[in-house]
Amino acid sequence: MKIRRRTEAVIDLTRLSSNAALIRRRLKPGVQFMAVLKGDAYGHGIEGVIGALEEAGADQYAVATWEEGAKIRACGSTKPILILDDIGEYDLDGLLDNHLMPTVYTLSMAQELNDKAAQKGTTAHIHIKIDTGLHRVGFLPGPEAIDQIEAISRLPHVKIDGIFSHFARADQRKTAEVGADGLNATQRQLQTFLSLTEELQRRGVDVGLRHIMNSPSFLLYPEAQLDMARVGDVLFGLSPTDEVDLKDLGFQQVFSWYTRVAMVKELPAGEEIGYEGGYTTKRPTRVATLPVGFADGFRWNLSNKGCVRVRGKLAPIIGRVCMDQCMVDVTDIEGVERGDTVSLIDDDLTIEKMAKLLSTNIDEIACDISPRVPKRYIR
Repeated sequence: MKIRRRTEAVIDLTRLSSNAALIRRRLKPGVQFMAVLKGDAYGHGIEGVIGALEEAGADQYAVATWEEGAKIRACGSTKPILILDDIGEYDLDGLLDNHLMPTVYTLSMAQELNDKAAQKGTTAHIHIKIDTGLHRVGFLPGPEAIDQIEAISRLPHVKIDGIFSHFARADQRKTAEVGADGLNATQRQLQTFLSLTEELQRRGVDVGLRHIMNSPSFLLYPEAQLDMARVGDVLFGLSPTDEVDLKDLGFQQVFSWYTRVAMVKELPAGEEIGYEGGYTTKRPTRVATLPVGFADGFRWNLSNKGCVRVRGKLAPIIGRVCMDQCMVDVTDIEGVERGDTVSLIDDDLTIEKMAKLLSTNIDEIACDISPRVPKRYIR
């Protein structure tokens, strides 16, 4: 892969479309596919991927903020867009003007939306959030929640288009602890959610689409499909669980990241490299400097730990990763020279491997790639 800049991310839209098709094939007939694009499409760039997803037939989208939803609208999509994050009074104009669906988890939020929609002469379409065990936000199941959701359903300028919850431990099935009731934590959350929605339906409340499935449950709990599946990580070929190998299912990582060699120098044994003498050469060493660093999202804690790929071979990072540069040992790689392309993330140096190396989450790696890293979209 020949790059055009000091560093460059490459997003493969053919792989993205293929992943979307695989998701479709695993869903039961009639189950909608909500493509989750929060975190600027997990660092892949909303504007760059939305066209491929429109072609692939995503039914709906989910993002974190109304500003992300507005980006999708600006690209021409008319499909439903769910806002997952909190909304405040300052968000309401942007939400309603862009025809976005906020997540509502208090009666007062719904009342504010109703009043603002009335002022604008429109209807606010919403999804209700239920807290079945993650304990971030959502109505806690019980009689009070049932009463308040029923009250929301009667507001004249609010329409409930969906009701949902979120799993806390859906990445575990083989290793999940099973309780005396024969259920693990994820199955218990699902049962709690279904019981609440059934009670609302008995009350005559139209809850719209029921959805609780996220990426790990998409892989491990097919019984959680209900009316719609929210899939983010898997769409981009990122595995949210160690219990399934995505490659075995045909999913492919969409994102790769490259830089180039800026300089190669020969150093004798005993030379300190980088800030604070972070590495000392143990032999005569050929050091390649790369013009990428933690300001690009190439993490500081890869220092003396991570590897890159040069001319098809792994080169260890030596010394501290700097803000804009880092150094690697290419002593055992023949012919490395200025201008050589270097893989930071590819099909073997995966985001998942980097996350495990750094004891962090795959999404943190993907979302932390800096906006200053240009993206190139290929098919």
